[in-house]
Amino acid sequence: MIQFRNDTADAYAQIRGDAKHSEIHGNVYFFEMYGGTLVVAEVEGLPNTENAPNGNFYGFHIHEGAVCAGDDKDPFAQTKGHYNPGNTVHPKHAGDFPPLLANDGIAWSAFYTERFYPEEVIGRTVVIHGMADDFHTQPSGDSGNKIACGEIVSVSE
Repeated sequence: MIQFRNDTADAYAQIRGDAKHSEIHGNVYFFEMYGGTLVVAEVEGLPNTENAPNGNFYGFHIHEGAVCAGDDKDPFAQTKGHYNPGNTVHPKHAGDFPPLLANDGIAWSAFYTERFYPEEVIGRTVVIHGMADDFHTQPSGDSGNKIACGEIVSVSE
């Protein structure tokens, strides 16, 4: 996989899976540019099963909460809902991302968004869900349980 240096990004999150998905790990990087943000994700260990109901696509969002913590029912309950400062409908939340596609458990994605700058999401969380985002079910795209999470921090911290 391509390796980005944390000191070139403005912010990043280290992704870790829940207890059932402990093999999931990776990084999401946020680079300020051109009136918005370039988001680059590299994640390994995603479930990758033949004929998976999600087609090996995974919902991928920024959530309001600051920590990747929760309880037995929802290990990432404290991530709260999608980051949505504009109070828009899904999939127009600032934190709504294109889904990740796993090939042999590996997903790599890069996209530009003008919905936020890196400094606006520091202190929030990035969440990977177990199912694909359907882009219309409110409020979160029916993307299933949260299976992995990372806390967004400034590179300068």
